[in-house]
Amino acid sequence: MAEIKDDKRYSSARRSQYWQQLQMLAAQSWSLAALFAQDDERATRFSRQAGALYMDYSKQCIDETVLANLLSLADSCDLPARIKALLQGAMVNTSEARAALHTALRLPETATLQLDGQDVVADVHQSLSQVARLSERVRSGTWRGFSGKAITDVVNIGVGGSDLGPLMATAALDEWADTEIEVHFVSNMDGTQLDNLLKHLNPETTLFIISSKSFGTIDTLSNAKTALSWLLATAKLRAGTEDSVLRRHFIGISANSEKMSAWGIHPEHQLQLWEWVGGRFSLWSAIGLAIAIRIGMAGFKALLAGAHSMDEHFAQADFAENLPVLLGLLAVWNSTFLQVNAHTVLPYDGRLSYLPSYLTQLEMESNGKSVTQHGDRIDYNTCPILWGEIGSNAQHAFYQLLHQGTQQVSCDFIACVRRYHGPLKNTALQQQHELSLANCLAQSRVLAFGNAALQESEVQVASAAEKYKYYRGNQPSTTLLIDELTPHSLGALVALYEHKVYVMASIWDINPFDQWGVEMGKQMAESVHQAMQKETEGQFDTSTDQLLQHIRQLS
Repeated sequence: MAEIKDDKRYSSARRSQYWQQLQMLAAQSWSLAALFAQDDERATRFSRQAGALYMDYSKQCIDETVLANLLSLADSCDLPARIKALLQGAMVNTSEARAALHTALRLPETATLQLDGQDVVADVHQSLSQVARLSERVRSGTWRGFSGKAITDVVNIGVGGSDLGPLMATAALDEWADTEIEVHFVSNMDGTQLDNLLKHLNPETTLFIISSKSFGTIDTLSNAKTALSWLLATAKLRAGTEDSVLRRHFIGISANSEKMSAWGIHPEHQLQLWEWVGGRFSLWSAIGLAIAIRIGMAGFKALLAGAHSMDEHFAQADFAENLPVLLGLLAVWNSTFLQVNAHTVLPYDGRLSYLPSYLTQLEMESNGKSVTQHGDRIDYNTCPILWGEIGSNAQHAFYQLLHQGTQQVSCDFIACVRRYHGPLKNTALQQQHELSLANCLAQSRVLAFGNAALQESEVQVASAAEKYKYYRGNQPSTTLLIDELTPHSLGALVALYEHKVYVMASIWDINPFDQWGVEMGKQMAESVHQAMQKETEGQFDTSTDQLLQHIRQLS
């Protein structure tokens, strides 16, 4: 197993010639227009491909010298050993003293990987066989509700990665659905989503999946409790029992079998997670049951295979050709050295509508850290603020800031090349798809070059009196083109971003696999809730106490 030297190499690397050289390079004036004018081969030089993913990063503010120093910095931070450690099950999650083996969830059945004497691959594929068994029972109509009717609707109750992962993938791959069974997602603890959904569902034909690694998340369990009450209200009218309802209408996915059993989940309907699976990296596990129900187990396995292909590329490709390494190093260059502290993800494909939200959690929960793994306070910028939206919607929302605001923002443009080209191709839809692709390329061009992107014959250059028409350009971006959106290519895309996050964390010497920053808020919420119920006075700060008092008066 790969070893990582615990000798504060990161601290020394930060003071190394590569770090210092990058600081000096970042202080220069960077002009994308000048970089392209100086090099006719720039687009070819700064583009790479892996499988169905083609990445053009020529519109980033870099040159060969910057790239060479970034690659050397990666070596000085022991990135090769860190990649091996991740993939081989070393204790890369240092604060929780465990591995982070989401890559094992997509290993083929013929692979071998031991963790603490246990065959991880065998465990994973045993779990996948359970996913296949349960999903097929639902899809075939064999699974029946308390009144004997087949399931028509599945509701995944989770939060964070237990919601965003399967939601994102199910929406992206809905064209691959081969069943009439509808899949829905509920996450918000205030009940709005669930209340609106239950009004339109039939309790006799609705199945709930409770997805929670700890099976103690208050958001998830509060929704699950309401769902159970809804079912029981109908079942009792038909002489059903609570045990029957629990057995016929609930599946649990968790690392805590005892809590699942205590809640009432039948043992045959419990799917296993492991402590070495982080929530935001878990869609490849049984958490993906909703995906398997909607697109079939073959489609789900293709998703896993696509992610595994990116794992192999990450492990084997030279860093200068390695898409996750390059994407991660560019993010470090922008955030840490160029001080570009905002990043937006812009998919020009409606099927990827939930990808920006998914990546927001993946990156900011992973790398939103200010202490190194050695316990030192960080005095350089780490994870930028990330957000995003479908490109065509974003153009009419926040592109104004991108084009003419005062902030530097780096961008990822994502688009699929082929669509609506099958035997039942629709010419009108093909034209819409081409228009979307044209907008994707046009926006990245204008962001890079500003007013210079258009010829004077095409648009009147802003005069001194019309500065409000001026586009400054020089906003860095990367464009990712996917040959075609399939389960395989989506798996590769998501794994690409997972590994990007790990590369960034390795350079910054932070642990991307914990999320202690969300724990105190949960604890404080319990205290506030107790105070709200007991109507105690003067427990907190004056603002919180006053707000509580106002709430009580209205309640």
